Formats: sequence, C-alpha cells, structure tokens
Amino acid sequence: MKRLAVYCGSATPADPAFVECARMVGRTLAERGIGIVYGGGRLGLMGALANSALAAGGEVIGVIPQALVLPEVAHRGCTALEVVANMHERKARFTDLADGFLTLPGGVGTMDELWEAISWAQLGYHAKPVGLLNVAGYYDGLIAFADHMAATGFVRDDHARILIHDTDLDTLLARMEGYTPHRAIFSMKADDL
Repeated sequence: MKRLAVYCGSATPADPAFVECARMVGRTLAERGIGIVYGGGRLGLMGALANSALAAGGEVIGVIPQALVLPEVAHRGCTALEVVANMHERKARFTDLADGFLTLPGGVGTMDELWEAISWAQLGYHAKPVGLLNVAGYYDGLIAFADHMAATGFVRDDHARILIHDTDLDTLLARMEGYTPHRAIFSMKADDL
C-alpha cells in the first residue's frame, strides 16, 4: 500500500486519546512511506492527522468540496489540495488515489465514507482493503452491528470479511496488506444472490 485514504472526524473530542491517535497514525504512515489522502481539513482529527504526517515528511493529499473551502477550514499546507464540486466527487477521488481505506474515529461524515468504501467493495467497484482502527472502544457497537448484519443474513459470509478491524495500528496495517479480495456481487449470478 503506497497511499491510504484516511477517514476521520473534523471535530476535536474532549478525550485527548482520539487526537493523539490521529497524530500517531499520521506519523506512523509517514515513517512507513505511506501517503495519506484525506478530507483536506485543518480542524479536529483531520488536522492532527495531516499535521503529524507532514511534520514527519509524509505525503498528504487533501480532497475538499468547494463548499468547505473556507480560510479557517481548508488545510493549505498539504502536499496537494484538490478542490472538487461535491462530496460524491470527493469520495470518488479517495477511491482513485488510494490503495486502501483506513477509518479512525469520526461522526456522520466518517460513517458515510466508511460504509461507501465497504459497499463499493462488496459490489466490485474496487478490491481494496477497508480498515477500521478501534480506538478506546469507540467502534465496539459498530463492529457488533456489522456482525449482527452478517448473522441475520443481510451480509454474505464473504462480504462480512471486507471490514478489517483491530485496536492496534501495526496489526491492522499488516492485515490490510494481506487482504485477499472477496467475490464481488458484480461477478455473481442471480442464483448466488
């Protein structure tokens, strides 16, 4: 993986563990020579991730919708900052530019990005690993819900393995590197569905 799309919040939660995690991820990816594609903001976890990676000499490509390009929001210190028309174009650029997806804690926008990456993998729009770093138990409920969707039959067994999650970044990255793409829905026959 030469470049990862990193999804995370633009908020700064009260618990400093989340900001420290974003800094650690930015620094670690830069030290490993893995470039970052992210939402292009300078606030919250986004800013902590980007600043840490840049300080460690890493590549950071921001992709931000025009509506969010405000002097106090856009991170103008990125290696590159792409301004796109809307959120749909932003997510498509993440997929085009990255070799995989890594999700850190975040809110509704982060969830939108994560679930679209999973959905697109399931369908066959991409065959890239989708990782989730579960910091301080933040995603325990989401992981349980993903397991519940599979257990009730709304997610096929092969597709239940698309989401790779761990509490340790090194382990998660190793698992993402070893990801074997599943059988995509686009390649299935009606009887398989």
